[in-house]
Amino acid sequence: MASNSFKIGQQERGRNIFSRIEGFMKIDAAFESGIPVRYIPYVLFLAGIALFYIGNSHFAEKNVRQIDRLEKEVEDLRADYTTLKSDYMFDSKQSEVAKNVADQGIKESLRPPEKVIVKDEH
Repeated sequence: MASNSFKIGQQERGRNIFSRIEGFMKIDAAFESGIPVRYIPYVLFLAGIALFYIGNSHFAEKNVRQIDRLEKEVEDLRADYTTLKSDYMFDSKQSEVAKNVADQGIKESLRPPEKVIVKDEH
């Protein structure tokens, strides 16, 4: 009967996720004597991108809050406009105008308007 034996070279061909993670864990050997200077520009670049991302998200959230506040204000102003327009239309009716000016002694004319005719002198 054949016995189970490990075939040399087969492990390299079939690298799985765990062997790749183990390979990434060996990076600690590069940092034993401190952070290499060659990584500083990359770290600074990534830190700048992270700061930009955080600032941009704060800016976007602030804009969303401002838009919500302005939408509520517009709705309130629209309701005020509708109310004022309704009141104005009611107050500008002929009967309401006659009631409002009656205490000043102004009366509604009962005669129809007359047409003024100017004769041409030529």
